[in-house]
Amino acid sequence: MSLNRLGSRLVSRLSQLPPFLSPGLSRSPRTSLVSAPRSVFRSTFLANGKFFASCASCVLAAALTMSAPAVAQSVTPASSGAARPAGALAPAAASGEQAMSATKAQGATNAEGTDNAGNAAAPESDFDARQKVLDQRTEENNYRYGIAEHDCYSKFFVNYCLNKARDSMRSVQADIRKEQLALDGEQRTQRARVRDEQAAIKRAQDEASAPQRAADDARNAQAYEDKQRQHQLDQAQRAAEAPQRSANAQAYQEKQRQHALDQAQRGISPSQAAANQQAYDQKQGDFQRKLDEARAQGAQKAQERVQKQQSFEKKQADAAQHKADVEARQKQAAEKAEQKRQDALKQQQQEEQQKQQQQQQ
Repeated sequence: MSLNRLGSRLVSRLSQLPPFLSPGLSRSPRTSLVSAPRSVFRSTFLANGKFFASCASCVLAAALTMSAPAVAQSVTPASSGAARPAGALAPAAASGEQAMSATKAQGATNAEGTDNAGNAAAPESDFDARQKVLDQRTEENNYRYGIAEHDCYSKFFVNYCLNKARDSMRSVQADIRKEQLALDGEQRTQRARVRDEQAAIKRAQDEASAPQRAADDARNAQAYEDKQRQHQLDQAQRAAEAPQRSANAQAYQEKQRQHALDQAQRGISPSQAAANQQAYDQKQGDFQRKLDEARAQGAQKAQERVQKQQSFEKKQADAAQHKADVEARQKQAAEKAEQKRQDALKQQQQEEQQKQQQQQQ
C-alpha cells in the first residue's frame, strides 16, 4: 500500500470522528487534517517518520477493529435473538408500544374501577392478563436489545453503541419493573382482602357455633367426670374384694395340698394318679359327648315336633275350610231346592186359578 493511499484513508477515518473524540481537529482549522490540503499532509507525513509510524499503527488498529466484527459474524453462528430479521424490529417496537399503552390504559381503568368500587381489588383474570402483557413487553425489550447489540458490532464505535442500546433497554426495563411492582402490590392487596374476608367468615362461624361448642364441652366434661367416678368406684370395689380373692386362692391351694395328701395316704403313685386322671378325663369327655349328642337329638326332635304341630295346624285349617265350603254348597243347594219348590207352588196356584176362571166362564 502506498503512502498516499495510507494518508488519504487516515484522513477519511479522522474526518468521521465525533467532536468529543477530536477536539483539536474541530477547534483549530489550521491544525485540522480534514481541512488541510492533501499536499501539505503529504509533506508533513514524509518529513516526520515518527508521526508516520504512529499513524500507520492507528490505521492498522482501525482496520483490524472494523474487520473483527465481520470475521466474528462470519465464523460464529448467529444468536437466537439476532436470527430474527431486522425488519421485524419495527413491528416488535410498535407492538411493545401498543402493549405499554394498553397496560397503562388498563391500569387506569382498574384504578378507576377500584376507586368506584370502594378500593376493591381486580379479579384474578385481570391480574393474569396484565402479567401476560408485562411478560410480552419484557420479551420484546430483550429482543430489541439483542437486535441493537447485533447491529452495534457492525459500527465503528462499538462500545458507545452498546452503552446506548443498554441504556435504552434499562430504561424500558425500569418502566416494566415499576408496573410489575404496582401489579404485585395490587395482588398482595387482593390476597390480603380475600384473607381478611375468610378470617371474618371464620370468626362469624366460630361465634355462631360457640354455644353449641360450649354445650358439647360441658357434656364431654360431665361424661369424663362420670367415667372417673365410676372408675374410682370400681377401684374401691376391687380393693374391698381383694381379701376375699386372697382367701379363695388360699382355700384352693389348701384343697390341692389336701388332695395330694389323700392320694399319698391311699398309696397312689404319681403314674397311677396320672392314669386315673386320664381315665377320668376320658370318662368326662365321653359323658360330655353323649350329653352333646342328646342335646342335639333333643333339639332335632323339638324341631320335628314344631314341624308336626305346624303340619297338624295346617291340616286342621284345611279341614275347617273344607267343612265351610261343604256347608256353603249345601246351603246353596237347599236355597235352590226351596226356590224350585216355591216356583212349582206358584205355578200350581196359577194353574188352579186359570181352571177356576175357566169354570166360572
